Formats: sequence, C-alpha cells, structure tokens
Amino acid sequence: MKRPALALAVACAAPLLAAAISPGRTPPDLERLGWRKVEWQGIPPVTFSATPTGGVRVQGQGQAGFVYRPIQGAAACLAWRWRVDAGPPATDLTRKGGDDRAISLIVGFTDYGPQAGFGARAQMAVAQAVAGDHRLPRSTLSYVWGGTGREGAGQFFTSPYGPAISRVRILRPASAPQGRWVEEKVNLGDDWRSAFGGATVPALQEVAISTDVDDTNSRVDARVEDIRLVPC
Repeated sequence: MKRPALALAVACAAPLLAAAISPGRTPPDLERLGWRKVEWQGIPPVTFSATPTGGVRVQGQGQAGFVYRPIQGAAACLAWRWRVDAGPPATDLTRKGGDDRAISLIVGFTDYGPQAGFGARAQMAVAQAVAGDHRLPRSTLSYVWGGTGREGAGQFFTSPYGPAISRVRILRPASAPQGRWVEEKVNLGDDWRSAFGGATVPALQEVAISTDVDDTNSRVDARVEDIRLVPC
C-alpha cells in the first residue's frame, strides 16, 4: 500500500495521510452491530458484510478498507475466531509498499506507549483535528493473518508506517491453511507491555478489522467472528 495498511494507525503516519481516509457507507447489518466503515481515498473499497452469527466478512479483489467499533474496559484477554478462504501471497510486512495481508484485527488503546515522543504527539494532534469528534487511539496492536511469517519471528515488530504508536504481530502467515476456522486468544496487557514497554497498560478504546490486497491485486474472502474479552 502507498498509505498505512493498519486500520487504526493513520494518525501515526505523516499528518497529511489523515486526510486520505473518508467515512464509507456502512451496511445496515454491520451498523446495527456497532461497526463503522472507513475507506481510503483513491483505493477501491472492499466489501464488508455481517455473517449470520454476527461476525464480519470481507470480500473483494485489489481493494482495501476497514471497519471499527468501540471496545471498553481494561486490557484483559481478547478471543476471536477467524478464517481465510482466499488471500494474497506472502509479502514482507516490515516494508512500505507491497505489504498486503488477508486480514488484520487491530486493537486501539487510549494512551501512548512510553517511546512516543513530541513528534508523534504533534502528528497525532494534526490527525485528531482532521478526525473531528472521533478520538483516535494513541497506540495500537495489530494481529495479522498474512505476511511471510518471518517478520518478528512471532513477536511484535514496529509498523513501518507508524513506528511511534503501532506494533504488528503475525499470528497466521499467508501460508497457513485456508478454509478452516482458527480460534485465537491473546493477552492484551502482556502484549502491550511487550510491544511498547512500560508497566501501565492504557484502557481499551476500539477494535478494527482491516484488509489490504490492492498491491498484489489479490482476491480476499475472510471472516472474523465472536470477538470478545475473556479472563486470562
């Protein structure tokens, strides 16, 4: 992608990138579930729809986009299940451009990590002015189905688009078997401390589901269901 691939990371890139997103038309079935759609200007918007069990399905080819909704509470464990029936080939997610992935589940937090300095906060202030009433997360963790699987060797690595506030972890590489449901559970508190350092974990703010297959012009068909906070 030529703009941040991570849904909630727009504010951590160059300030002008905040103007490269625009509200999309949220399907009524997703809107009833609390989701809101966002599109990248100049990139064909991917199709999001609700599954019969209240999850989110993403379908398209050579497109990108994301949906988000609020999630509140302390950083406990997050569980969900997902599957990919079609997605892009393995790409290097540590580099800008060509960094396609089938799907990402992104968690936004209310405050910065300890390494976010003046520059990151100044960029965020500009991005927040563009975003208006919608408060942008100050740090994000992105769990990805895609990539080569070598990035970070299963650990978090810095997003090339938002090094100050965004961390990425590949849970399932592009080579993972498709066409089957996979259950996931992550410890958000432990993950935030591992990714950003510091002892105090901010409160949760949002969760987003994104896809990015425009560089490889790949077809994507993926689903995420039963996103929930659970005891660790």
